[in-house]
Amino acid sequence: MDPCTATLRRSPKVTGTPPDVVCLGESMVTFLPTRPGRLADVPSFDRAIGGAESNVACALAAAGYRTKWVGRVGCDGFGDHLTEAIGAHGVDVSAVVRDPARPTGVYFRTAADRAADGHEVVYYRAGSAASAMSPGTVPYGMLADARVLHLSGITAALSDSCLALVRALTARDGWPGPAGRPLVSFDVNFRPGLWPDAAAGGEVLLELARGADLVFVGADEAETAWGVGDPHAIRAALPEPAVLVVKRGGEGATVFERGIAGPGGGAAGAGAAVATGAPGSGDGTDDAGAAVGEGPVPRGAVAPARGGLAPRDSVAPARGGLAPRDTVAPTRGGLAPRDTVTHVPAPRVDVVAAVGAGDAFAAGFLAGTLRGLGVAARARHGHLTAAAALTVPGDLAVPVGRARADRLVALDDEAWGTLHLGPGWTGDDQEVRTP
Repeated sequence: MDPCTATLRRSPKVTGTPPDVVCLGESMVTFLPTRPGRLADVPSFDRAIGGAESNVACALAAAGYRTKWVGRVGCDGFGDHLTEAIGAHGVDVSAVVRDPARPTGVYFRTAADRAADGHEVVYYRAGSAASAMSPGTVPYGMLADARVLHLSGITAALSDSCLALVRALTARDGWPGPAGRPLVSFDVNFRPGLWPDAAAGGEVLLELARGADLVFVGADEAETAWGVGDPHAIRAALPEPAVLVVKRGGEGATVFERGIAGPGGGAAGAGAAVATGAPGSGDGTDDAGAAVGEGPVPRGAVAPARGGLAPRDSVAPARGGLAPRDTVAPTRGGLAPRDTVTHVPAPRVDVVAAVGAGDAFAAGFLAGTLRGLGVAARARHGHLTAAAALTVPGDLAVPVGRARADRLVALDDEAWGTLHLGPGWTGDDQEVRTP
């Protein structure tokens, strides 16, 4: 039997219910070393799966959300493994295309952290099936049915046709689908080695990010790509997204959420919590101790910001230990664009491997967005999901249960600041350690 046919028969049953999140992009088979050392010295490897978008899909599926991965793999054993392994996480893989002419990408890496001097990674992805994705290969109607479409800059770097696809999906005008576009989430994921000209690649990613509604970017990668590392300078370079999340490693994350303040002082369009009246909505500001609540977010609830250059921010003093917020001076016409700015510290984590933490953070933040939580709660869920990934060797981890995560997210600032998470902390029988 044709291996492609065999795999499709084993794909999860499609229910016909629109997914919460569609993640589109490359996934590869990953080979992890069985011991530390140079690639030349490692005698054997364990097989796993890796890919920014499929990682997000798997993490969200494990947390109970309906997810679909849209990608392209070869008609080979590695393509079988990817499709089956991602499907086994509960992700709908029925839209994955099997390419009989191109192979599935694979890569090998050492055990050292990506930022360490001893880190090595070797990719075998040139001419892969994923690199053949293009505007003509994607079922746009399927994407528009989702509440969120999640993309990353890695896909844009694979080929000219992949870049054309991501450009089409992040275009604010001229969405290629039959209906209005869903909320577009974009993780910059700047990998200089993937671009023939790294500086030009950074400019391309800035263009793509400016078309998204929700953007994730690390302060370090923004410094490398755009020459700006301060969160407010990054916001000035990216004024359009309704929500901008600047990840700052162990320091935490700074979230900018854009709204429109009218004469009555209320904010509109600032984000999911404002759109639904969920906890953390109020006047559009979010406090670091925001309560956790339910309430699904309608598709398209987060409106893209309008306008040109980013206005300057003026930060009000912190109140009662809560995160400060930013206000922006009024503009003509009686309406003022306004950012609420919330910094959410990360808990202390005993890191096993840093691979996959960024994808996990995005998944946790998106999960909070789907629930209509306030900004601070979304970021704390992102930190907890990232902590689960940081405390295991591979890209994917067993997530902490929702009820337990909610209890941790609802801690006051002082208690949140004492969290100390280590390997095994997500298990039901584990106690979270504090100093």
